[in-house]
Amino acid sequence: QVQLVESGGGLVQAGGSLRLSCTASGTLFSVRTMDWYRQAPGKQRELVATITSSGNTNYADSVKGRFTISRDNAKSTVYLQMNSLKSEDTAVYYCHLVKLNRDYWGQGTQVTVSS
Repeated sequence: QVQLVESGGGLVQAGGSLRLSCTASGTLFSVRTMDWYRQAPGKQRELVATITSSGNTNYADSVKGRFTISRDNAKSTVYLQMNSLKSEDTAVYYCHLVKLNRDYWGQGTQVTVSS
């Protein structure tokens, strides 16, 4: 059974940094495209960043140049380094993958940016 466990969220001042981690189990991590999504109160969940099995990355326009997604296949872990945080980055952040056409999500980690 696939499990995704996020960590690293918290409260940070605007302009600060956080690094989120997501460790996967129950799947061959190295072949999976991994995503980070976020959902702010009253808003739809949105895609933040993607990293393919070959290491290609893609970002939402709102985080380009500030966030970096990376992966460590030996640890089955994907990271999201978030710099220059803004109040509008406040959200619950979720790790995501697709296996056999089924979506898997972590439990989410809260990121709160105070202005």
